[in-house]
Amino acid sequence: MILDELADWIENATLNGAVPVITGRNGDMDTVGSAIALAASNPNLLACGLHLGRLANRLCLELNAPFRKLGKNPSWPSKIGGVIIVDAASESQTGLTIPEGIPKCVIDHHDTCEWDFKPGDLELRGDARATTQMVFEYLNRSAPDTLSDEVRKLLLAGLITDTGRFRHADQSALRCASEIMEGAGFEYQEFVEYIQNETISASDRGAILKGMSRCQSIESGKWNLVHTHAGIHEGKVAALIIQAGAEVALVSRSRDGETRLTARAPRSSTKSGVHLGKMMQLLAEKMGGEGGGHDGAAGWSGKIDRIAAETAFINILANTKRDEN
Repeated sequence: MILDELADWIENATLNGAVPVITGRNGDMDTVGSAIALAASNPNLLACGLHLGRLANRLCLELNAPFRKLGKNPSWPSKIGGVIIVDAASESQTGLTIPEGIPKCVIDHHDTCEWDFKPGDLELRGDARATTQMVFEYLNRSAPDTLSDEVRKLLLAGLITDTGRFRHADQSALRCASEIMEGAGFEYQEFVEYIQNETISASDRGAILKGMSRCQSIESGKWNLVHTHAGIHEGKVAALIIQAGAEVALVSRSRDGETRLTARAPRSSTKSGVHLGKMMQLLAEKMGGEGGGHDGAAGWSGKIDRIAAETAFINILANTKRDEN
């Protein structure tokens, strides 16, 4: 089984030196929780990455969870047995240059993949709604003593947030949440309220409202698209657009010469033919940059003009066939 292969890969890599467990550069709860939980299973594993999101930073501080923030050009340990990358569909999604010539292991649940694998590398890609779901299955099987309350909270927080508070969960994701709680010494509802109680500053709230005020609703082929641009919290803005009833939400952002697109779609749209991850991957093929993700949540980033990127995505959506059944 693939989980046995992962156990063997980690054992061999850690015998040969330190093994950084690298997170996706967005620093969300799924990637950070996955890295820290996995690293807890072996003293030669170290969770690290470029960025911690707000919730991830808050949980790391309050749970005293070890995570090393890296610069863009980090000094890697002199003796590395391998690297593990969690929740990143390509090297660029880590924001780092991965050391060459050493084995790598990628643990990811995205539908798209742009990694180049060589002999000695391992890919663990499953039909999961969150990477923490995959990490929990591994720990529960191979290192159950690792599953302290702190680790369970990190895994559960990643699962809750990456499924949109279980709006995008399937049977296996719900079962995983139940199994995480089976041995937990904390109350589920209290923990959910804790992670949902995110403090948003007045300036952030103003930025979100400004992004919402710029929304434009158009018909793109057979689909209703609501799009806008925002300076921060693109995911929150996109989620609010979907809650307002849009079939597809697109939020763009430009900073330091780079454009980023964030897209969301409800289950009704993905069942009818929308697959945002494949659309963003196609956008990368047409316009350069990198893109991918899930059917209902995906992103793209590249060096082209924001309007050009939005237009290219709109054209791809317009050519997406709608299944009326």
